[in-house]
Amino acid sequence: MIARDPRHPLLTATAALLTAAGHWVEFAAPDPADPADVYLLKARTPAALALARRLETAGSVVLNSAAATERCQDRALMAELALAAGLPFAPSLSPNALRYPLVVKSRHSRKDDLVAKVPDRAGLAELRRQWPDEPLIHQEFAAGDGWDRKLWVVGRQVFGELRRSELAAGSGTESWTVPLELAELALWVGEVFALDVYGVDVLETDGAPLVVDVNAFPGIRGQQGAPEAVVRLVQRQRPVPGREKTRWPRGPGGWGS
Repeated sequence: MIARDPRHPLLTATAALLTAAGHWVEFAAPDPADPADVYLLKARTPAALALARRLETAGSVVLNSAAATERCQDRALMAELALAAGLPFAPSLSPNALRYPLVVKSRHSRKDDLVAKVPDRAGLAELRRQWPDEPLIHQEFAAGDGWDRKLWVVGRQVFGELRRSELAAGSGTESWTVPLELAELALWVGEVFALDVYGVDVLETDGAPLVVDVNAFPGIRGQQGAPEAVVRLVQRQRPVPGREKTRWPRGPGGWGS
């Protein structure tokens, strides 16, 4: 398991289930003399992605792949890929064609990044003053019902909950049964981005779904059955056919930094 925090509840529960089933699980930099058959790529740092690419080259299975994980880190490229595939996705606006109110986000998706609703030019100028070195993207504001549809997918099993939108008043979550059409939309996203474990944020706008973000290997906290779903996904994997796993030298630095 390639993760910055080995105490993450999803990962610790998954590790316990795999260990009970007779598998060997390690939260550490892999031993180059004894590579594993399957790696779970939870961390998204440059060091973690470089390690994942080396593991894939050596013949190990990495979930999600380094390439798929990277596709979810640049929101501008994410929008291009989604729209080209026909997904109902919030497009990025050109800085020369902004319409207010609008949503401003960090271009590079990460923990504690920027997501804000901006009412006018003065608000945008103030936001840029507060985040002077942050690459930003701009999206047209889509009025919803104040709730984000949080969808998480492991393999082809879909989990979900309603979560109060960051751009709406109040906070909280509600349990929710994912409608079939949104489950199918989430699976479509996975096919487009070549993801195995991922999250999809959806708004309901005028009765139609709008995808506003895609995340590779999210936390999926508090979802009953999620660790078991990860275990089933891992147990279905096989080493890349026709490839011998090779020894490779340990690179400099840590993978979770």
